[in-house]
Amino acid sequence: MTGRRRRGPGQDHQARRRHAMATMADVARSAGVSVATVSHVLNGTRPVLSHTRQAVLDAVEALGYTPNTLARSLVTSRTRSIGLAVSAISNPYFTEILQGVEAAALEHGYSLLLADPHDDPEHELRAARLLHERRVDGVIVAPSAQPRGLIDHLARHRVPAVFLDRLAVPATGGAPDDGPRFDQVCAENAEPMARLVTHLAGLGHRRIGLVAGLTGLSTTSERITGYRHGLAAAGLPFDERLLVHGDSESAGAERATGALLALGSAPTALVTANNAMTIGALRALRAHGLAVPDDIALCCFDDFAWADLFSPRLTAIAQPSKDIGARAVEVLLDRLAEPDGPLRTVRLPCTFVHRTSCGCPDGPEERVPVEKALSSAVHPPGETPSAPHERPSGPQEHRATRATRAASAPSASRASRAPRKGTSS
Repeated sequence: MTGRRRRGPGQDHQARRRHAMATMADVARSAGVSVATVSHVLNGTRPVLSHTRQAVLDAVEALGYTPNTLARSLVTSRTRSIGLAVSAISNPYFTEILQGVEAAALEHGYSLLLADPHDDPEHELRAARLLHERRVDGVIVAPSAQPRGLIDHLARHRVPAVFLDRLAVPATGGAPDDGPRFDQVCAENAEPMARLVTHLAGLGHRRIGLVAGLTGLSTTSERITGYRHGLAAAGLPFDERLLVHGDSESAGAERATGALLALGSAPTALVTANNAMTIGALRALRAHGLAVPDDIALCCFDDFAWADLFSPRLTAIAQPSKDIGARAVEVLLDRLAEPDGPLRTVRLPCTFVHRTSCGCPDGPEERVPVEKALSSAVHPPGETPSAPHERPSGPQEHRATRATRAASAPSASRASRAPRKGTSS
């Protein structure tokens, strides 16, 4: 009868170690070197002979050794972790920002702790406290419309922070009494919005409505500024009735768009200030029986993955969302390396994505970078804007207006109605 071959003491020791948490001392013992040598190999702090280095790496592999980051943090006061607090993570824009943050953090050897403050100041402060208690090395946060509690907490505890997308504090160069300031990373907002407005004006539209975001957010105020600049560049007056707030979400935008459509002189073109509000606006247009762009033109700030699957395909401003996330990590790591360095505000350019919801003829998608300067949308000081480009047929009429005209001229053929808009400005 054949018995099972007994293991030697060394083999039993190795087998047990495979099922237990190996230590650096175990690696050193297995490789026949000192613990200090193992540390130098793993951390790259000192040159080690190639055969010695290989022996250490072989021992690491055999034992399944994983560095104890908790123990390391007790020595270095660093956890190599970053806290990220952004609301509406299900929004494709913030999802892509998250992807950019995670990829950049991983590339630099950092883990990521995630929190969703739900755009609520109390949740926001609670999230910041929890991330701080977890001893993250720094935080990246898209602040709410009322971030004072968050700002005070970060400043009081000297937490390295980068504000993302929304600027909750004065930009670099603000007055000393403007309160605590932090590094900031965001996209350009005013210039791209002005580009959408001048594009629609170039198609002949004179009444261009804006469904703006939540009051108090820097993105909202900057995009409103761009809207007004675009109107001025096109020689169009600002009509406060055409500016409504959709509170940065779908349901609010649906209500706000409905209010615009109820005006006696409704807009012939509409711009939405983020992707969620675009969905709400489309719902409202459908509820009112309006077709895009035959009855009303539509452009949106915030491109998203399926915008080209809509019929018509949505003309939009695309933000570099993944790049925003990645750049925020880089700025935060620079701050960790140089705590007293100058503050930075990084703005990334956007792209104008030319499709067909604006009323232009169908054709290949065109992507055009939006210049930082408003030179193409706002005239220099002292220069009088030229008259808006006049198309022979003017903009597509609102359906209610068309119905009135049809009633007064019942014999008019379809071809005699205002034709669909043609080329871009």
